[in-house]
Amino acid sequence: MMAAQSKLLFQLNKYVNERVSARKANVNKTLREVCKVVTDVLKEVEVQEPRFISSLVENENGRYDGLEVISPTEFEVVLYLNQMGVFNFVDDGAIPGCAVLKLSDGRKRSMSLWVEFITASGYLSARKIRSRFQTLVAQAVDKCKYRDQVKMIADTTEVKLRIRERYIVQITPAFKCSGIWPRSASHWPLPHIPWPGPNLVAEVKTEGFDLQSKESLHQAGKQSSAEGDAWVLSFSEAENKLLQGGCRKKCLSVLKTLRDRHLDLAGHPVMNYHMKTLLLYECEKHPREMDWDESCLGDRINGILLQLISCLQSRKCPHFFFAWA
Repeated sequence: MMAAQSKLLFQLNKYVNERVSARKANVNKTLREVCKVVTDVLKEVEVQEPRFISSLVENENGRYDGLEVISPTEFEVVLYLNQMGVFNFVDDGAIPGCAVLKLSDGRKRSMSLWVEFITASGYLSARKIRSRFQTLVAQAVDKCKYRDQVKMIADTTEVKLRIRERYIVQITPAFKCSGIWPRSASHWPLPHIPWPGPNLVAEVKTEGFDLQSKESLHQAGKQSSAEGDAWVLSFSEAENKLLQGGCRKKCLSVLKTLRDRHLDLAGHPVMNYHMKTLLLYECEKHPREMDWDESCLGDRINGILLQLISCLQSRKCPHFFFAWA
């Protein structure tokens, strides 16, 4: 048994050194190219409309805050907006996975930085902000110095750029909500599961979540005004915080590489986000830190791949934070 474990670990480390490292290097190279173009477009947007300030900044670790790698050719940049203060966060579960921002007091309408995007009912409309932002980005694309390399993708309400005919970047306006936790995710963490511990839970809930202006799966194809005004809840930062420690990040890198090389199929039945979600469930199943030692990497990956097979068979992958999904 030990010999088989050693062999698996040897092969995994070889895979990490050859395949995973190569993927990371390629993605990092692509990110630098893509971010150069997106930064220039967002600078043009800011010149036209100072309320949309670029938050795409390289941090001290050489990573870009607010940037998510969907696949080696597809990325999402979150553009954080300012001044959510005059709005109340309303999360009543009426629209699954979404919440609304409602004026705390009708008399404060004129005090809002986003006054023209507030509906008659007092809601800050995610769709109206995105529509305005889309117009600004289209104009910026025509003016920026990389205009020969970048195009807007039509036929979508999302703000998407195609760069050098090879890469797709979605730019998503969002508000960061720190220090609060949505009611629709209040069941997390489950009381009978020891991971994560109370200190980590407190950190994650303090970090909070994002409210993003994008179409959710539940909104797709629906034109109702309420759904268009709603903001999609995103827990990307919370998920990243949960995956610190042990071999969790290494495990995710292996899973992403396996997905990109072998499971990048028509219709995208398996995305890297599914891999991340299944890794979080594996953390619940194996709550002890010793279970995430480097020597356990093979066992953890086997467990996640078995979960993936089950999800594909049932055509369901439950959301980590939402009980209903």
